[in-house]
This record gives sequence, C-alpha cells and structure tokens, in this order.
Amino acid sequence: MDERPLTPEELERIRAAFARVPYARLLGIELLRVERGAATLTLNVREELTRMEGIVHGGALASLLDTAAAFAVISTLEPGQRTVTVDLTIHYLRPATSDTRLHADARILRAGRRLVIVAIEAKDQHGDLISTATTTYVKQG
Repeated sequence: MDERPLTPEELERIRAAFARVPYARLLGIELLRVERGAATLTLNVREELTRMEGIVHGGALASLLDTAAAFAVISTLEPGQRTVTVDLTIHYLRPATSDTRLHADARILRAGRRLVIVAIEAKDQHGDLISTATTTYVKQG
C-alpha cells in the first residue's frame, strides 16, 4: 500500500469531507488523526447514546467503527472518488458505559482496484478493548 504521508491539500480535503457528515456531528464523533490508510476517531459517550443500565448502544458503537473505517478508506481516494460500505462485521467484547471516551482505530488490511478491507478496534479511555470489526468498502467513481 502507498506509504506516502498525506499532503496538506489531502488533509484539508479529508477534514472538509468529515465536516460534511451530519450524522457524525449528531453522535459527537470527532476525527482525531488520519494518515494514508488509517484513521482514529473518538466519541464521548453521553446518556443519549446508551441503552438500559447506561451501556453504550450497539448502533452508536457500530457508527463509530464504520465512520473510522470510511475515513481510513477516504484517505486513499483520488479527488472525485467515493466509497460506500458493503458489509460490516462487529464483535462486541465488553460493554462501555456513559461518560466514557471511545477511540476507534481503523487501518486498511488490503486495497484492491475496487474493494477495500478494513480492520477496526474500539478501546475506552483506559485502553480496554471494547469491540473489533472488519468491513469491506467499494470504491466508486
């Protein structure tokens, strides 16, 4: 895979793309770090993102994982190219609770001409592994 650092222009394009994701804003997902083929996003869990007993809703966690993967892929796209999720497999390993800061680290495992396979790990602020996921994206354009 391409190991070149992202240019300032590429970083700006990625940040601008992230700013155009209203769903991420709604959840409170933040773009912490991006490099070519990898991204780290964070989410401060608040009560609205939990289910019974204050545990983070699986859908909120899935959204964090999927969004991190998307930006790992976006970091490799050419201007004008797009990507969409084909599948997402999540393993929920331990519960996370409200007032937790989650970090999702995504990295591309394999990038073909059209399909990209990404692995993601979500950890809490203590470094405890909360979930893992793999996903496939398809490049368009």
